[in-house]
Amino acid sequence: MYKKIELDDLLSSLNGWTAAEGREAIYKTFQLKDFEHAFSCMSEIAIKAEQMNHHPEWFNVYNKLEVTLTTHDAGGVTSYDLELANFIDNVCS
Repeated sequence: MYKKIELDDLLSSLNGWTAAEGREAIYKTFQLKDFEHAFSCMSEIAIKAEQMNHHPEWFNVYNKLEVTLTTHDAGGVTSYDLELANFIDNVCS
C-alpha cells in the first residue's frame, strides 16, 4: 500500500521533477537520443507501472517524453509516485 507524501517533500527528494500546474502531481520532460530510445524507455516504464498497478500520464513526440505522476485514488502524491519517478529517472538517463 502507498503512503501519502507532501508534494514539497517529494520534490525535494527527486532531481528535475516539478509540481504539475494546477494539481497535486509531479512532472518531468525527458529529451532522449531518438524515437527508438524514447519508445524503449516507455516500454520499460509500462512494464514497471503494470507491476505496480500505478500508471503514468505521458505524452511522446519523437525523442521527447513528458511524464506526469499522481496517485489518483489518494488525491495527491504518494510513495508510489516516488518509486516510479526514481525508476523512470534510471531508465531514461
